Amino acid sequence: MDFELKKVNDFVHEIEKDASRSMNVPVRIYANEEILKVMGKDRTLMQAVNAAALPGIVNAMLVMPDGHEGYGFPVGGVAAFDANSGIISPGSVGYDINCGVRLIKTNMDEREVRPKLSQLMDSLFRNVPSGVGSKISLGFTRGDLEKVALEGVPYIVSKGYGFADDSDRIEEGGFMKGADPSKVSDLAKKRGVQQLGTLGAGNHFLEVQKVEKIFDDKIAGVYNLEKDQIVIMLHSGSRGYGHQVCSDYLRTLSEYQTREKITLPDPELSYARIGSKEADDYLGAMRSAVNFAFVNRQIMTHSIRKSFSEVFGKSADTLGMEIVYDVAHNIAKLEEHNVEGKRMALYVHRKGATRAFGPGNPAVPKIYRDVGQPVLIPGSMGTSSYVLAGRQEAMDESFGSSCHGSGRLMSRHQAIRDIPASKTISDLDKKHVEFRVRSRKLISEEATWAYKNIDDVVASVAGAKISNIVAKMVPIGVAKG
Repeated sequence: MDFELKKVNDFVHEIEKDASRSMNVPVRIYANEEILKVMGKDRTLMQAVNAAALPGIVNAMLVMPDGHEGYGFPVGGVAAFDANSGIISPGSVGYDINCGVRLIKTNMDEREVRPKLSQLMDSLFRNVPSGVGSKISLGFTRGDLEKVALEGVPYIVSKGYGFADDSDRIEEGGFMKGADPSKVSDLAKKRGVQQLGTLGAGNHFLEVQKVEKIFDDKIAGVYNLEKDQIVIMLHSGSRGYGHQVCSDYLRTLSEYQTREKITLPDPELSYARIGSKEADDYLGAMRSAVNFAFVNRQIMTHSIRKSFSEVFGKSADTLGMEIVYDVAHNIAKLEEHNVEGKRMALYVHRKGATRAFGPGNPAVPKIYRDVGQPVLIPGSMGTSSYVLAGRQEAMDESFGSSCHGSGRLMSRHQAIRDIPASKTISDLDKKHVEFRVRSRKLISEEATWAYKNIDDVVASVAGAKISNIVAKMVPIGVAKG
């Protein structure tokens, strides 16, 4: 890299604002030394420097410790733009709009689940379709799809897919206001209508996990988590619906750049000025995809509860299968934050980053408000995952943001080339992890060694004081596309 890194402390580094690169703000990187070395091996930091040149960006361009090279804007990046004079950037949100993580608890421990684990994984793999292009026929119509886009989880719960209080435990209450499905293309709707309730492929997964360690007894108690408890972690997004929304608007904004004579440091960072028709149209479509993704995870939650009920012969309610929380990645939100002592309305873009609002924030569900929002951080296949809690420092430092996972070390092609599937299968067998996967190729793509060390990633955000570590989980069953 040809720019200088300034060490702020052991967990925060900066690239100072540089007029020669047209940077409007510095780049701030949350990473320990080990993680920082890894980031220097691809274009992550260069992409962050380019993003720092976008108009209306405030305070700093942020890179979380799971950061890695993405489409124009780094995955693990956070950028906030003045809501009056800034921009909206689809590439800074990502293709899989509202890719997110949901955690569902149970009142069982491993001793109760292990004897029936193989049967349970078979049921989950059957009831939650996975894989590239996976579909399910639940009888949804285009009319239902419009309602899903406009009303999100409350609508689908009213159709029988969930508990009455599920929405209270989901970011945004399970639906984002301002959605406009008329701004979503017919192709996106055609792709989406049969994908509601499906996992997809890539890094998406469904895991049965055991809480291995509690780090903060007080916060874990509020989150209803305890040692040896069985929980289910679900990672998926808006499937073909959201992907098509992003593709459609990247084309639209490419034309917008030409028409408006906008010069970009990277053409993949195309944007529209806030208040323009193009920005408003994208936001209406993006919010529709956000709501689609929340509902997608909600229907899968219904299917997960169904599998547990089938296998253990008890209702999901009796098994204590409440949602702990559901967090969104790949999203742009209108929020208020303090910037240089002033309260500002901002469009915060989080691409591969998780909201981490601290104690007392009214956007945090009432049941968690005293301790801060749950932050769900999945690891790679066969490794630990974590529950963190948002801190006030995150509100002051990172626009209330944290990391979202472990972050890739290798491209998918390199992982397939360098990591034999047999190595991962042997590793999972040694750990006594039951796994179900549609594609043997995916076993290599998602291997542990293709990702950063999740413990280092989590230690970096904890060390930077933007999240508290609450609990560590380990997988006992994994289902992937």
